[in-house]
Amino acid sequence: MLYDYSTTKPSDNYKLMSQSIVPRPIAWIVTEDSGVVNVAPFSYFTALSSSPPTVIVSIGHKRDGTEKDTLSNIRKTGKCTICMVEPKSLEQMHLSSTELAKEESEAQKFDIPLKEMVEGFPPMVADAPSALFCRLYKEVELPGSNTIPLILQIVKHFVDDRYITDADGMKFSFDTVGREGRSYRLPGNIVNPPKTCK
Repeated sequence: MLYDYSTTKPSDNYKLMSQSIVPRPIAWIVTEDSGVVNVAPFSYFTALSSSPPTVIVSIGHKRDGTEKDTLSNIRKTGKCTICMVEPKSLEQMHLSSTELAKEESEAQKFDIPLKEMVEGFPPMVADAPSALFCRLYKEVELPGSNTIPLILQIVKHFVDDRYITDADGMKFSFDTVGREGRSYRLPGNIVNPPKTCK
């Protein structure tokens, strides 16, 4: 079957892409505005470049067409904290995707513990194995789309010492939740690349 994206609907495109580009990493993005901490999961998210160190995340809108709080807060403050999600946090992460009023905090409603880590940035999810403290680098214009891609520059990167296997070599390992279609994917076996032929 060959799908022609010039004839498919946006909802069809989502189905095709979200089941083919897998597993997509999923992360909590923590933002803050007027003392309210917003914690929301996003799976249209990936590394973009190591120089400058950047990631890209695409953020949609609420059902009523208004900006998601994450987008609104990043546009206002220029900062966010991206936290990787372990399988043990899957239920809280899923619940945090619930659409709440802007003055409500997912952290409070769903008992997601937070901790301050880097001054001037939103807090991180307390038990996240890794967190990226980012500044808004650039907003990408995507004509005709309700999705807003944001390029975020990593300023600080936290890795929990429990997961570091080689501090000098900057090596660490932890399990994270991914997304496949509308389902979640838990980590499986890690396979090393084959040795190159001589």
